[in-house]
Amino acid sequence: MKTTVRRLDAPQVLAAADELGDLLTDTVADGASIGFLAPLARTAAVDWWRERADALAVGHLAVWAALGGDRIVGTVSLAFPGRPNSRHRAELVKLMVHRDARGAGLGRRLLTVAEDAAVAAGITLLHLDTETDSPAEHLYRSAGWTRAGVIPDYAASPAGVLRPTTLYYKRVGTGAGADGRPVPMDGPAA
Repeated sequence: MKTTVRRLDAPQVLAAADELGDLLTDTVADGASIGFLAPLARTAAVDWWRERADALAVGHLAVWAALGGDRIVGTVSLAFPGRPNSRHRAELVKLMVHRDARGAGLGRRLLTVAEDAAVAAGITLLHLDTETDSPAEHLYRSAGWTRAGVIPDYAASPAGVLRPTTLYYKRVGTGAGADGRPVPMDGPAA
């Protein structure tokens, strides 16, 4: 399946909320610990995506979607802190690939798009958390992310079982704009 990855703005996320909600429910149903318990109602997943629009509109969040055929089969986001002392970093959040699209390198491609966009924005440090011993850990380690540590009983799995979470970070890019702040987030559309 040929996929294209493009950055979504707030109106596009609102327009695609149903598809993004389907991806979110599929990811949770498959057991990924991304902040939700199973079964995740489709309406709750769609609403969650709609609630992201404000953060997108003010630049606190960037979202990319992978389109395969006529539907969204993957997504990744970067969350940007608004505090002056943290403008050099971003959090990689909600990297998801639909079960039907796995095994073809789409997770790695989405990760690369987010990392490249972070560099283009002047970000020098990325961080994330993921369920310990999850398949996602292999992806992050193989992409050069550094394990910072494990927090026991950090989050509940979709089944409601408390699980440890591993924190990762990655240094990217070389720095910021002339004023010492990250350059505006225009990132590649890929």
